[in-house]
Amino acid sequence: MTDPHAPYPETLDAPGALPEAQPPPGCPAAHPESVPLSGLEFQRTPSQLYRGLRREHGPVAPVLLDGGIPAWLVLGYSEVTYVTGHDELFARDSRRWNQWAAIPPDWPLLPYVGHQPSVLFAEGAEHRRRAGVITRSLEAVDQFELAHDCHQIAEELIDVFAGVGEAELMASYAHALPMRAAVQMCGMPAGGANTEELVRDLRVSLDAAEGDDPVSAYTRVQERIQQLVKDKRARPGSDVTSRMLGHPAGLADEEIVQDLISVIAAAQQPTANWICNTLRLLLTDDRFALNVSGGRLSVGQALNEVLWLDTPTQNFIGRWAVRDTQLGGRHIRAGDCLVLGLAAANTDPQIWPEGRIGAENSAHLSFSNGEHRCPYPAPLLADVIARTAVETLLERLPDVVLAVEPDELTWRPSIWMRGLTALPVEFTPVVR
Repeated sequence: MTDPHAPYPETLDAPGALPEAQPPPGCPAAHPESVPLSGLEFQRTPSQLYRGLRREHGPVAPVLLDGGIPAWLVLGYSEVTYVTGHDELFARDSRRWNQWAAIPPDWPLLPYVGHQPSVLFAEGAEHRRRAGVITRSLEAVDQFELAHDCHQIAEELIDVFAGVGEAELMASYAHALPMRAAVQMCGMPAGGANTEELVRDLRVSLDAAEGDDPVSAYTRVQERIQQLVKDKRARPGSDVTSRMLGHPAGLADEEIVQDLISVIAAAQQPTANWICNTLRLLLTDDRFALNVSGGRLSVGQALNEVLWLDTPTQNFIGRWAVRDTQLGGRHIRAGDCLVLGLAAANTDPQIWPEGRIGAENSAHLSFSNGEHRCPYPAPLLADVIARTAVETLLERLPDVVLAVEPDELTWRPSIWMRGLTALPVEFTPVVR
């Protein structure tokens, strides 16, 4: 099984692999105005960087990934919609990339772009087969039961710090809740030692802190998911894993392991950042907080507004051009990498000419678009998890306030995910 944290796998030499390509003349590496997607400015105010790129380059901008690797950042709402709606021109299999010859074996973005035998990189009929299994398995999740489980998880997490009067919500609440919900949904017992270890290892493999070993953590994740699939094959239950195993498509166990990891990972970090970004706005933006507390916005509407203004997945890498084509006035060459600028597209002035985002409008691209968007039930389930998390916290700790000045909050140094390093809060201690 491919380890997404290992150097680029040897799939280029595998039977049926796409041929290795060399960077063609005139690819974005030659563009003198390519902008690095990194740095302190990007971490603090990525929206300003997007506005500057749009002003200077239009809806498709030449950028540099880690190590000076060239790519195109698609900023425009219409352009992102076009790319994600035309798989025949912009496909998901990263083996098409014309830059592999320039990629070092320890390149930090390999976990995101190194080809894996999962639904994420599948195309055509194979993708429809794999995605169909996930969709049918998630559709059977009872949303009321999920909300009840999330409420129970939230209460248990809050109980740990409610009597103290202070907490760091990112680690102790926003990250922990969706992870526990996701693994329970997939059939792991709540509160078991193996479940807690899986939760910790998934966090490390997705969002490693200094001193963590994400490769070892991911290996343990694979081993635990393999054991889960084996157990559910022998004793199926009413859970996502069992439904995937019982689907008529007949996926192999190894395929299910890969796709389960994708499902759990997608449910955890984006949802955790969605929860935390919403709580940050409630604690720092008077207009936002007053609209919610005054009943002019429901928590559900507030969560939707966050998807427009502060979406958890701000960029997604990516798509690879199948052939030479045009996009946003740019000549895109076969094998070029396109980064989907979901956050930039959501705030495109072409769709919000007056700068006003409608809280009831759900046409954002936060869950992407087209055949490779999040499977239909996934956004609904993520909404149940996030809404329950925010509502339960506000009910239990109604006077919660930020424990630091808003400008002291720091963002994680990621161009892909928009999430805080920590969200420290204070409140009146509550003892049951």
